[in-house]
This record gives sequence, C-alpha cells and structure tokens, in this order.
Amino acid sequence: MSEAAAPAPVIVSDDPASFPHGVLAERHPALVARVLDTVPYGPDERAALTALLDNHLKGVVEPPEPGARDAERWTEEWGLAEHLGRSWFAAPFLWAESYFYRRFLDALGYFGTGPWRGVDPFRPFKLAELAGPETDEELAALDALADRPPAERAAALLHGSLWGNSADLGFRLSVESGHGAGTGAGPAADARLVADDSETLWSMLPVPTLCLVADNAGRELVPDLLLVDHLLRHGGAERAVLHVKPHPYYVSDATTADVLDAIDRLHRAPGEAGAAGRRLWSALAGGRLVLRAHPFSCAPLPYADMPDDLRREFAAADLTILKGDLNYRRLVGDRLWPPTTPFARPTAYFPGPVVALRTLKSDVITGLDPHTETTLVETEGQRWRTSGAHALIQVRP
Repeated sequence: MSEAAAPAPVIVSDDPASFPHGVLAERHPALVARVLDTVPYGPDERAALTALLDNHLKGVVEPPEPGARDAERWTEEWGLAEHLGRSWFAAPFLWAESYFYRRFLDALGYFGTGPWRGVDPFRPFKLAELAGPETDEELAALDALADRPPAERAAALLHGSLWGNSADLGFRLSVESGHGAGTGAGPAADARLVADDSETLWSMLPVPTLCLVADNAGRELVPDLLLVDHLLRHGGAERAVLHVKPHPYYVSDATTADVLDAIDRLHRAPGEAGAAGRRLWSALAGGRLVLRAHPFSCAPLPYADMPDDLRREFAAADLTILKGDLNYRRLVGDRLWPPTTPFARPTAYFPGPVVALRTLKSDVITGLDPHTETTLVETEGQRWRTSGAHALIQVRP
C-alpha cells in the first residue's frame, strides 16, 4: 500500500506520551529483565542483550550480526537500509518493534552456531501458561459444552478464541509496567465487542479450505486449536491451514513447537479436551490440518506488501482468519486510521475473504460506527484502544 494511496499516517514511537513509545521504552526493558531472570544465559549472551537494549533506548538502528542468514532479506526487502542510523523511536512502530525481536534473538545466539542455537528464550513463559491452573479450568469447561447444540458450541469456541489473545505474555508486561493497565486480560463482565460481524462469518461456512493465521502460543493457541477442531469435526471446513511463525517473535507468538506443545497439553487432559487433542493429532498426521511457517510471518511490514507466493496461498483459501492484535496491525496497516474508516477499505488488497479476530491492544482501529466511537471516547478517552477490554470480529467477504 503506497503512502499516496493511504492518507492515514504511519504510527511511530517518538511521542513520549504515546502507547508505542511506552512499548519500546518500558515493555522491552521489562522483557529483557524477565528473560535474564528466567533463563540461565551465560555472560556473553547477557552482555550482548544488555548492549542491544542500551542501543535500542539511546542509540540508532544498526545492522544485524555479520553473516546473519537473513541480512539480505532485511536490507533489500524489509526496509533495513532505509532505517539504518535512525533512532529506533523515529522508525515506524511496527518496524522498530519487529526488528528489536530479530536482534533480540541475535544477541542470545538463536541463529548462531553455539549451544543456544534454536533455543526459544520465551519457551518457559509459554510452558508455564499451558501448565497453569487457568488452563485446567478452561479445558474442564469444555465438558459442559459437550451436550449443547453445535451452533452454540461454535459460538462459545469462537469467543474463547477471540478473548484468549488478551492473555498473551507481551501484553501482560505492558500491563505490569503501567501501559494498558485496566480491566486486565480476559473476557471481563464489562468487556464488549466494538464490532461484531460474527453472523456474516457463520454465513460463509462451510468452506473447503480454512486458513487461520495464529497469534500467540500458550493459553491463546489452545482455544484457537479447539475452534479449528470443532470446524473440522462439524463440517465448517474440510481442511484447515494454520500459519505460525518460523522462529520466536513478539514474546509469545506461536511456532510449530508451540502447536505441538498445545496439542500435547490437550491430549493429556481428560474428557472433551483429551478427545480434541487426539483428533487434532490425527488431523495433522492425516493432512486435514496443515502447518505453514512462511518467513514473511516475521516481517516488519503490513500484509499489503506480502510476497507473491504467500499471496497465492491466501488466495487458495476459501476463508482466512487472522488472529490477534499484531496480525490486525499488519492486515489494515499500522496507521492512525480514523476509527470509522470502513474495514473493507484498507483490506481491499487481501486476496480472498478475510476475518479479523482481535482484542484491542494498540492504537490502530477501523470499521467502527460513529456512535460506538463516540461512546468509547466519552467513557474512556483513548484508553479503549489499548486496554484489552474490548474486542472485534470484522469480516470482509
């Protein structure tokens, strides 16, 4: 999407009072401290991560480590050359945030040849979520749905998937550091949808191929998988394609390993959860559930700039659901759209019917009716955009 065709300004982080500035200046230091408290990295990795954080807060954008396997892609395709030598806070928020996580992995040796190669620094957080009592409670609740009509179960699972992403770990760091703190994570009693196209979504099913672009691992990925299982089991889709990240990203974003951990967690549970885990295992083994991990899933760019091969994949799906706040930012462009901008306008490029399933944890928003926007601003100022207390289901057929 060209600048000329998109009048809404790109979101940057240079205003100290802004939410994006708080993410870079407060959430990222909190993340570094938490990782170093949780994983026993050695002195070299700790020094490299501390140096990255100092550069991130006080310095300018620098190139990745010499010989980095994706340096050419970042330089020639993903905008690094344009931002080298600039303050991190002057770069587009989406770009700066994404590049920070890429350099974070460099500092910890994830892409290197040493003993920390391929070690997910966020894995302890993800596993702790799966093992927590909240997950036990959520899985046990599935048994109460077993005797309900399929449409009622589908609606419950859709909302479980929708609200599950408000529990992601990156947002918790934001809440703990004072940015976005409010009603907290999860479907609180006063949380409400600011847009709800769920009836349109249901009217578009069944489909031969459903694509779901996952967001976070842990307690969010479990309800995503349960929704996919329900649709495969009850005729909502003949086949599902689940897009995950090719490597760790944004603290809690889901990778292939996280999918396997989540299915294993379900498989070991009693009752309906265990049955769902066994079905999902069989669906993967039999090809009805397919995993994808395209490099562009970790790009610092909107989906409007996706490469041709990924565009063809989305075009081949009969319906694509994008989960979570980051995917929403990439779907519509991380811009300060007027909230009443029709959702269909910034998503017109997407090569097929598309659904956004998102809790609100950043500034970008489209598709609101004027009354909803006015009510939100009158009651909450602009905090409704980032608190995680509101959500949306938007469809562009």
